[in-house]
Amino acid sequence: MPTRRVKIPATRYPVERFTLDNGLRVVLAPDRSAPVIGVAVVYDVGIRSEPEGRTGFAHLFEHLMFQGSENLEKLAHFRHVQGAGGTFNGSTHLDYTDYFETLPSNALERALFLEADRMRGPRLTEENLRNQVDVVKEEIRVNVLNRPYGGFPWLTLPPVMFDTFPNAHDGYGSFDDLESATVADATDFFRRYYASGNAVLSVGGDLDVAEATALIERHFGDVPARPAPARPDFTEPDLTVERRTSYTDALAPLPAVASAWRVPDPVGDFAAYLPYVVLAEVLTDGDASRLVERLVHTDRAVTSVGGYLGFMGDPFDVRDPTALLLQSHLPPGGDVDKVLRTVDEELDRLATDGLTDGELARTQARMATHLLRDTDAVLGRVLRMAVLEQQRGAPELLGELPRLVGEVTEEQVRAAAATLRPERRASVEVIPGGAR
Repeated sequence: MPTRRVKIPATRYPVERFTLDNGLRVVLAPDRSAPVIGVAVVYDVGIRSEPEGRTGFAHLFEHLMFQGSENLEKLAHFRHVQGAGGTFNGSTHLDYTDYFETLPSNALERALFLEADRMRGPRLTEENLRNQVDVVKEEIRVNVLNRPYGGFPWLTLPPVMFDTFPNAHDGYGSFDDLESATVADATDFFRRYYASGNAVLSVGGDLDVAEATALIERHFGDVPARPAPARPDFTEPDLTVERRTSYTDALAPLPAVASAWRVPDPVGDFAAYLPYVVLAEVLTDGDASRLVERLVHTDRAVTSVGGYLGFMGDPFDVRDPTALLLQSHLPPGGDVDKVLRTVDEELDRLATDGLTDGELARTQARMATHLLRDTDAVLGRVLRMAVLEQQRGAPELLGELPRLVGEVTEEQVRAAAATLRPERRASVEVIPGGAR
């Protein structure tokens, strides 16, 4: 009996694109349904771009961008956004750093001025640098060093899978590297990576395209032109022999294990990459998924299992090399070897026997629902469009993703599962040291 297919329509978001004379790429996505606008600026620099000896610098610089700018004192950005009834934040990823605001639509010019002002230059002073180094160090203590499973697996698995510094190093940074950072380092980092030609501005929501274009040209047009730097080479060969390591987490009460396999280039070979995105959901999304049913409900070998693409869970905003990850937490005395063997069995069964009737359609419908929900709010839309423009020059792909997910076939999912062999796997095991 043939597997039932689900037909998911594309979503037509209006998109306007243009580039300023200084190289800044702009994406406009008007939506007059609510009096709200979202503004996002994405810079093409992330954790993988950090130079050796400066681990954690991309994240540190994200903090520095909130410490005042050319015409504004420290905390002014906070006051002007919140004073207009808006919210803001920034985040650092493997391949980009973003800054964003959601505001009432009558505050569009305010948001554009704020982002343009710090694009011209943040306040890189010794006081700001030392203060933010301390803030980042405290963040590491809270999120990694003093938390059970801190950094698992996004910090602990890459050095097992990869050999090169860009892909393998600690993106949060070592205390030694952070403490030795200088204002000159920060200035050089800004000049190199925070160039207008290395950035994308995305604005969406309740806007008039002509008016928004004029405002963008007014505020960003005179930002000094600097070209995008040459992107570092992140490539490295796939694994041909299984790699596995373990470490003791003094705070972890239970064992855990995470595994990863390399997948096709998510930008350069998107058609080959998509089946792996669907495969991860077939394996782990919901109680009826393959590994949840087998490992959690039937064998009771794990208490939870999850699967996703990208070490930061970002399947559609990451470059090559990246991976499909599976991670599990085990009950007391759980057998990690047995869990890995069971995963291999289920992957073989899927590759050999295929999917059950309705299994793929159910998974694709859930995935489409999540994609539509995540981009329903204007901020989610402009953030995703900015990254799609940054990495692919195709912000309109956002509206096509649900349909493309729905077009992945059973044969493609089976073929993807067949490539997840033990000899291509990297795994890291957490040995609990905090069971008491």
